[in-house]
Amino acid sequence: MTAPGRILVVEDDEMLREALLEELGDEGHEVRVAAHGAHALDTLDEWEPELLVLDLMMPVMDAFEFRERQQQRSLASEARVLVLSAARNLDGAAERLAADAYLAKPFRLDEMLSTVDRLLDDRRDGDAAAR
Repeated sequence: MTAPGRILVVEDDEMLREALLEELGDEGHEVRVAAHGAHALDTLDEWEPELLVLDLMMPVMDAFEFRERQQQRSLASEARVLVLSAARNLDGAAERLAADAYLAKPFRLDEMLSTVDRLLDDRRDGDAAAR
């Protein structure tokens, strides 16, 4: 089992956002949520997650603008990125976002949780190798 991590969920669908908050919290993770990219940037100003769970299309600021601004400001630069979306060509969008993984909506909860665990483990393994 993966050690609990710090996860920021950026998702405009309130029901999905709250479900992910609950499920990831039940797994022991410290989870914060944002309804769009601008809110997520505000959160990153004061808190550094290990993983960003990022919806592709959101009002106010979508994933592309969020990632551009996040990288410009060097916020959570070591965080892994998991993209969630029902959009077509999700693999191309995930590549443009420099995402570590993506899941098409609707996704199975067990698949999302195992992907989260893998990304957190990969990040920690990368941190250990850098020492």
